[in-house]
Amino acid sequence: MRLKKIPRASEYIEQHPKLAVTCGQTLQGNWQSFFEKSQPLHIEIGMGKGGFVNSMANLNPATNFIGIELYDSVLLRALEKLVANPLPNLRLLQADAADLATIFTENEISKIYLNFSDPWPKTRHAKRRLTHERFLHIYQQILVNNGELQLKTDNRSLFEYSVLTFNHFGIKFSDISLDLHANIAAYPDNVMTEYEQKFSALGHPIYLLKANL
Repeated sequence: MRLKKIPRASEYIEQHPKLAVTCGQTLQGNWQSFFEKSQPLHIEIGMGKGGFVNSMANLNPATNFIGIELYDSVLLRALEKLVANPLPNLRLLQADAADLATIFTENEISKIYLNFSDPWPKTRHAKRRLTHERFLHIYQQILVNNGELQLKTDNRSLFEYSVLTFNHFGIKFSDISLDLHANIAAYPDNVMTEYEQKFSALGHPIYLLKANL
């Protein structure tokens, strides 16, 4: 499905520099200055319209969150939510995941969320998957020692690929679920994304993977 371009998106983002940034390299190693106070920093890569990261920031005031999105027309929707309901521990970043090593310094991030990432099903596109080895190297660099990586997806092929990739990379698994919502009581802190709500309502299993780098 082709992304609908919103002409005013980039202009709107530029009008809110205290909430969203488009050149993250300028804050490398100094992201805590972008927030009201210094706290553990979690990031969501590919936040979409920002529902998940917004809810997480609301529920966890002692943690700073950055929602990362590549497309300005999508980031716009998350920014509109944040402008309407400002949160001191939530900021937004327009960036490509491939550039994160130039945006964050070593050991700057405590946790990374990958929610319903594009599965890139064709073999020739494997390097674009956010759980490909080239991205794992980046995550390992920017995460604190034993930092956490959490994946949720409805795509079984991406999930299986990720398990294999993580295993070959030597990542330590802390939790794996083949059907998150079949035992949702065991995950009282689970915050559903928009895709998670949609797919679980259709009866699709939601796969969960937690690991430490």
